[in-house]
Amino acid sequence: VNDEELKKRIAEELALERARRDSEAQKRRLFGKLLEQERISSNEHLTRAILRERAATEEERQKAQRFAKQLEEKDRELKKHDAYYKEQLARLEERSAQFYKVTTEQYQKAADEVSARFK
Repeated sequence: VNDEELKKRIAEELALERARRDSEAQKRRLFGKLLEQERISSNEHLTRAILRERAATEEERQKAQRFAKQLEEKDRELKKHDAYYKEQLARLEERSAQFYKVTTEQYQKAADEVSARFK
């Protein structure tokens, strides 16, 4: 084997090694870019998910506030109705007592009259 062929083979092997290293470096850069794109995509997805969750939470909070106000209004309305019906019940009880008193007096008066007539 002569010197020229040896030099040529060494040069070819060095060129192949350089090409292999360049290819490896290019693959690493490409893989790095892909990883970076995936990281960015994941962050964007996570950010969107967080924003959706915050919006849903805010909506639920507002809903809860609306329901609390409605509940307070219903409670006030029920208390108003309760007071009204208690007042009506008191009036009816008073009327009933008056009717009972009048009826008892009339009964007693009639009983006295009957007793006086048939003595």
